[in-house]
Amino acid sequence: MYAFFVIFGQSASTLLGRLYYDKGGKSVWVATLAQLAGFPIVILCYCLAPPKSCTKNEQIRQPSAVILALVYFSFGICLVAYSLMYSIGLLHLPVSTFSLICASQLAFNALFSFFLHSQKFTPFIINSLVLLTISSSLLIFQTNPASHVEVPKGKYAIGFICTIGASAGYGLMLSLTQLTFRKLLKGETHAKVFEMVIYQSLVATSAAILGLFISGEWKGLSIEVEEFELGKFSYAMTLIETAIASQLFVIGAMGLIFKVSSLFSNAISVLGLPVIPILAVIFFHDKMDAVKAIAMVLAIWGFVSYVYQCYLDNQSSKNEYRNGSEVSKSPLLEEAS
Repeated sequence: MYAFFVIFGQSASTLLGRLYYDKGGKSVWVATLAQLAGFPIVILCYCLAPPKSCTKNEQIRQPSAVILALVYFSFGICLVAYSLMYSIGLLHLPVSTFSLICASQLAFNALFSFFLHSQKFTPFIINSLVLLTISSSLLIFQTNPASHVEVPKGKYAIGFICTIGASAGYGLMLSLTQLTFRKLLKGETHAKVFEMVIYQSLVATSAAILGLFISGEWKGLSIEVEEFELGKFSYAMTLIETAIASQLFVIGAMGLIFKVSSLFSNAISVLGLPVIPILAVIFFHDKMDAVKAIAMVLAIWGFVSYVYQCYLDNQSSKNEYRNGSEVSKSPLLEEAS
């Protein structure tokens, strides 16, 4: 379920974000706010799935309210920062190029996991990271970023840098979120996932609203709504649907971190990225040139390499568990006990 939320939410929110810009949307802060403001949906889910009762030991281990507030505030600021960079990247780049560059987030996440979680770099993981890095780097050498709309080289560079920066920020935040679940939010309940999403989204949404007013972009919203090519109702629905899809993605990503790891969550996210260029060609008439095609193949190859390593790790864990069970049932150990 979490994996489906990640793949569907990511694809839908990216395509809707591109639709917003293509049909007349101009505000990067509105696009950012649309990614963040759907957290009331999570509050409803939280009410339907209240926290399980904790034991006294679990209650003692819970961090103080001040520490939790600092964690949620820090995550909220990081969330609005990389969401803004994603919005700028999507504004200046074709959606197919944007999604392929986002594949680099797995490499960044693996790097941060190496330092924060002592992630082991096996040959398959190294192969995956190298392929994903090459996949993103190829797009730098596009002399003419193919799209149905010409992109000036200066704006293309800005979009590329912002998307890379956002991918790095997203990879870092995933690793820090996993660290938080393991060290602070101890307790096997889905409510922990909902709490994390709600509080950090509340901070991020507040920061995005503040940015909208400070930047002065709010002054042009009435004109933007009037000039939106699909009409006022479609303008509102585009932003609402973006908010819903983005929250599905966030819930799925947090759930996979909670149940498995940040690196696995990011790998599932990368799995959905090759779908977006194909949909972009269908719905937005982006051109799939040779460079993009090679980048997409390398991204898929890198993902497959990582998944195969996950399969090997899973088989190794099963064998260790099976051997441990056999040892625990040994008659000699039963007599000694």
